[in-house]
Amino acid sequence: MAAAAAAAAAAMAEQEGARNGARNRGGVQRVEGKLRASVEKGDYYEAHQMYRTLFFRYMSQSKHAEARELMYSGALLFFSHGQQNSAADLSMLVLESLEKAEVDVADELLENLAKVFSLMDPNSPERVAFVSRALKWSSGGSGKLGHPRLHQLLALTLWKEQNYCESRYHFLHSTDGEGCANMLVEYSTARGFRSEVDMFVAQAVLQFLCLKNKNSALVVFTTYTQKHPSIEDGPPFVQPLLNFIWFLLLAVDGGKLAVFTVLCEQYQPSLRRDPMYNEYLDRIGQLFFGVPPKQTSSYGGLLGNLLSSLMGSSEQEEGEESQDDSSPIELD
Repeated sequence: MAAAAAAAAAAMAEQEGARNGARNRGGVQRVEGKLRASVEKGDYYEAHQMYRTLFFRYMSQSKHAEARELMYSGALLFFSHGQQNSAADLSMLVLESLEKAEVDVADELLENLAKVFSLMDPNSPERVAFVSRALKWSSGGSGKLGHPRLHQLLALTLWKEQNYCESRYHFLHSTDGEGCANMLVEYSTARGFRSEVDMFVAQAVLQFLCLKNKNSALVVFTTYTQKHPSIEDGPPFVQPLLNFIWFLLLAVDGGKLAVFTVLCEQYQPSLRRDPMYNEYLDRIGQLFFGVPPKQTSSYGGLLGNLLSSLMGSSEQEEGEESQDDSSPIELD
């Protein structure tokens, strides 16, 4: 009898909870309807302030998911009416709800953030602040440079905008070597000199290796050399630099220091085309061939900052505390 009564009470509580949840959801939908009507009428300021009021009310009640969903739908609504400032503000509140709720990173959330990013004015300072904060959240507090999937989604948006430089940065921190290669083919043919077709992919391969992403380095090289209209079938290739990269990828698999050393010596004329190549190779020697770090770095200033920005996440393997943040536009 007692067990039956307890079961009945539990069932009633569950039904009551479901009714409350339905009422809450219905209430949210009614509020959204009113807000949408205000925006449709052009009462942008009043609607924006109401969104903010509801956000803080929901957050104070620990209704983080409701707050996030309302701000996301509101941001999309304001974007659709060309209200960039209001939309950007609600987008930042989406991030605030994620941060305070300590929500686990999930593909749907990353796609929502990337969608908002894609709708922001590319030249707005709010976009820079948004992407920096979104990447920081997506790292899950690990101190890395952001979730690879978010980097990939950002890279694809920037590629569509023909912002090749920043797109390349984000591809480097993703695991999408094929997408990176296709973007670089377009970048090279649209903006580069024919004499530099090999340099576009060489830089990407060396930087992927510096980030210990050997698989993406191989994929970006293979895809780029197969698809670029100015590169004849290989290997071997007409361009010595491409042959060097091909041999380097083979040497990385073998891990023999003698092979790596001879390779770098033999191809110095090609490697002198960019002063950063040998700096990247110093790092690759340490990562894959057991070369001890130099006592004093031979580079500094802008080049040193660039290299540090690129390699920040790969130097934290031994439990060192890494930097919290990295600007998505530091790397050219």
